[in-house]
Amino acid sequence: MSIGLLTEPDRDEWEGLTRSFHSHWAGRPGRPATEVDDDGYERTWQRLVDGEQIRGICARLDGKMVGIAHYLFHASVWGAGRCYLAELFVDPHVRRRGIATAMIEWVAQDADEYGSPRLYWNTEVDADARALYDKIAIYRGYIVYNYSWPATTSAT
Repeated sequence: MSIGLLTEPDRDEWEGLTRSFHSHWAGRPGRPATEVDDDGYERTWQRLVDGEQIRGICARLDGKMVGIAHYLFHASVWGAGRCYLAELFVDPHVRRRGIATAMIEWVAQDADEYGSPRLYWNTEVDADARALYDKIAIYRGYIVYNYSWPATTSAT
């Protein structure tokens, strides 16, 4: 297995896994389908490979991309910056082989080198991945709320 930052040649494989990620979560309770048009994938791809606002990595097995992660760094009010792991997805056919663990550890190392020694992420309370997360991280009991703007605004 190898893990590294996304680069231009990764574009097609990345989009395939990202579309699988969106399909995986579509229609789950409390989670509307993520509608992303071709321009949306292109904008996100450019932001990932620019590496300024968000970063992306991929995991490969035998040369094939099997996992992706997207993350960003941000300031903190009371200390060193933070790293938010926004998305992590491993192809269902290769799960339980340590790929997600290795990707999280890779992001943690990058965050530490960037000067953001705190890494965090959100997941659903009944997510299968919690078995892994409970082994490698600390659940502190926080609940995430998402504000809903009135239908008259364009916020998403």
